[in-house]
Amino acid sequence: MKRNITTGIDIGTYQIKVAVASNEGEDNAGLPNIIGAGFAESKGMRHGYIMNQSDVIKSLKRAIAQAEKTSGVKIREAYLSLGGIGLSGAVSQGSIIISKADSEITDLDAKSVMAAAEGEMPRSLSINRKIIQSVPISYKIDGKKIMGRPIGMKGNKFEVKALFIMCLEHHFNDLVEAVEKAGIEVLDVLASPIAASLVNLTKTQKIAGCVLANIGSETVSVAVFENNIPISLEIFPIGGIDITNDIALGLKIPLEEAERLKLGSFSESQYSQKKLDEIIAARLSDIFELIETHLKKIGRSGLLPAGIILTGGGSGIELIEDLAKNSLKLPSKVASVNFKREGKNEQIKDASWSVAYGLCFWGLNSSNDETSLGLKLAKTTKHKLIKWVKQFLP
Repeated sequence: MKRNITTGIDIGTYQIKVAVASNEGEDNAGLPNIIGAGFAESKGMRHGYIMNQSDVIKSLKRAIAQAEKTSGVKIREAYLSLGGIGLSGAVSQGSIIISKADSEITDLDAKSVMAAAEGEMPRSLSINRKIIQSVPISYKIDGKKIMGRPIGMKGNKFEVKALFIMCLEHHFNDLVEAVEKAGIEVLDVLASPIAASLVNLTKTQKIAGCVLANIGSETVSVAVFENNIPISLEIFPIGGIDITNDIALGLKIPLEEAERLKLGSFSESQYSQKKLDEIIAARLSDIFELIETHLKKIGRSGLLPAGIILTGGGSGIELIEDLAKNSLKLPSKVASVNFKREGKNEQIKDASWSVAYGLCFWGLNSSNDETSLGLKLAKTTKHKLIKWVKQFLP
């Protein structure tokens, strides 16, 4: 039976967002039915990691209190997202000799070949890092690429190409500890770009090939999807606050007014629209150049039919769709967030809530064997160091 009520907590550098969702039956399966939400200014955070734990706990408690008031639910446990510059993705390959005498591939072989791929990662990529999700991208049996599940097939040599999503271990521990000190049990942790993809991307987009770019306050996260699974993940230490700072310096105005201008709000003072657009375009071009360099690195530049989908707080900038399209030579659109409220389907353009809503989707479907991404879930227990492997089955 699916969980009736679940909570998602997104602790960002700019804001902490808490969403509470319910599942009122099978008719609502697939979309979170949002019954409450809360947010607070995020204090004590920088680039996605904790600088001052007590400040983070205070901010988190304010957001939780607001979510409890609007939902009428006492929050005791939640699913947590993890992002920031401590998050990274690495692709590795491994191979084993099939263990059974009749050469049939078993679940044990599937685990062993993933362990082999993990062992092949350079130490420079894995030192001080914790794997939070592992994603088999493709399998080969005796040198031939196979489609679908390898379990039950026969051969001698079994190979895998896999994406390992990792985070700095001390960032992970600090974040979980802060949430637990705020009185909330952490049920599980999901990488922020993967959580956002659950409500920002359609299955069609993920099968055809697309890149989801989450433009946060101080970071930009990029997740590339093909064949309905993530094949790459990257984080860049640049974000919406850099655009705000550029506007403040360029126009000699306070940061608060620069933020309003960035998002298209009217101001009493008059500024040159051309100059404002040039300032915004220059910094966005830097962001898209980083994304293009990453796509070239993984061999996907100009080769993603579903294009780039933009999410996060920075996706609200008016020029962003056209600039992304021209810079990357790909279709471009700002993500919409689909959810239910009071039993009715709704869609909003405020993609800054994508991660929190995605966590709710994940939580409501967590008792299934797999989510729509094929993510196999493993429960964690309180008072233990959270450790698990989640697998995407191609």
